[in-house]
Amino acid sequence: MQENYVLEAKGISKLFPGVLALDKVDFKLRKSEVHAVVGENGAGKSTLMHVLGGIHRPNNGHIFMNGEEIVCKSPTDAQEQGIGIVFQELSLIPELSVAENIFTKNQPANKLGIISKEKLKMQTKKLLETFKEDINPLMPVKFLTIAKQQVVEILKAISTKPKVLILDEPTSSLTQVETMRLFENIRTLKNSGISIIYISHHLQEIFEIADRATVLKDGKFVDTVNTSDVDEERIVSLMVGRDVSHEYVDRQNKIDYKKVVLETKALTHESLFRDISIEVHAGEILGMAGLIGAGRSEFARTLFGLDKAKSGEVFLEGRPIKASSSTEAIGLGIAYTSENRKLEGLYLNSTIKENCVSPRLDRFSKKILGILDNKLMEDYAKMCVEKFNISTPSIGQFARNLSGGNQQKVLLSMWLGIQPKVLIADEPTKGVDVGAKAEIYEILKKLADSGVAVIVISSDLLEVLSISDNIVVMKSGRIVGEMNNKEANEENIISYATGVRV
Repeated sequence: MQENYVLEAKGISKLFPGVLALDKVDFKLRKSEVHAVVGENGAGKSTLMHVLGGIHRPNNGHIFMNGEEIVCKSPTDAQEQGIGIVFQELSLIPELSVAENIFTKNQPANKLGIISKEKLKMQTKKLLETFKEDINPLMPVKFLTIAKQQVVEILKAISTKPKVLILDEPTSSLTQVETMRLFENIRTLKNSGISIIYISHHLQEIFEIADRATVLKDGKFVDTVNTSDVDEERIVSLMVGRDVSHEYVDRQNKIDYKKVVLETKALTHESLFRDISIEVHAGEILGMAGLIGAGRSEFARTLFGLDKAKSGEVFLEGRPIKASSSTEAIGLGIAYTSENRKLEGLYLNSTIKENCVSPRLDRFSKKILGILDNKLMEDYAKMCVEKFNISTPSIGQFARNLSGGNQQKVLLSMWLGIQPKVLIADEPTKGVDVGAKAEIYEILKKLADSGVAVIVISSDLLEVLSISDNIVVMKSGRIVGEMNNKEANEENIISYATGVRV
């Protein structure tokens, strides 16, 4: 007996200039299931979702809803067919209320087209109750946490009553507690009859929430498996075709504890953090753990001259410094990779070559007239591509067209070009697949091996434990715990971060 699927894609191919992003991919989604789609960056996950969501038209293949073929020429077409999508980058309008954002395209109105604010409020309240959320429907979303904004984004998608909901990296900015709450909401949707397509680079999430998983590699379908029948190692082998280990390798013998590269004493911001005192030694990777809002990124931004400290001292190789701008910080030898590579890290509309050289253009200019030396820039960019294993047709590729993992590697290569004494990497593998993660970890370790002091800020506990020699935990703008890797585990980091352990 042939099984009926709520959504089925057959032989989907999508060609972009010079790139076959999808090659005859099949995908089948059952009613009321959570179906994960996994694969390395560039595997075709996002392209397949864009095809299903009406953003891209496939070059070949067919899509069926409940056995009937559909053609989606736009996201509106897909929505009318019952397909909703929530992207990693939220699409809310900050100044509008929760209610206005949820019902942007279908606000309740009378025959004269006048919107009923009372009905809008009541409909929003009813949706919020579905997720047991006590959020004021009239509150502007800019005042909500990222986790609450994501709830609003999901409710916005289900306000159109979809049969299928696509969630793209929904936990990328969430804490562990917020992730568990999201999973409760996903189960609520599943129990209501909605089918969920779930994309995530965190494999532990796949086993927590998904019934089945489809693996893509290089734009091709690899396999669909029941998550109850496989383990993480099996999924990884299907994704990358090789063993990938994130176990911590003891690097203590490579750290020069006699050489303090960066030191802060009671560094305090007006409102974001206070009394932060740390030492980072030559060759050391210091992990900074904590919940979102703990003040870690704000501390990093202050070291890089983007925010201003109220009091306290910063020393670089024993000398007091005060970077009042990022330009001054760069000149001192401090590099910072922002957690938001698209908004604050890369020049998305510039090439790999242009991005690689951008922090230190003076290195690539001719002495006479200061004109940029194109040959020097090309040679350097090609070296970066080779050294960091950046997958690209050429150094002329625009950064916006690279996968997340390759974008992150370009970002790292940019800042390593200034030959830093200190590198602060804020969420260095956010939105990056398991294979690229391993490569980024190796880049950071080799950098530390060369004598650079590395600070890694991460909300991923396994990442902190995999990469860090020593770990500090922050909560509410303060350091609440310090430990070396041998002492650290998920339990004691969480207990410090949540205030259970003081």
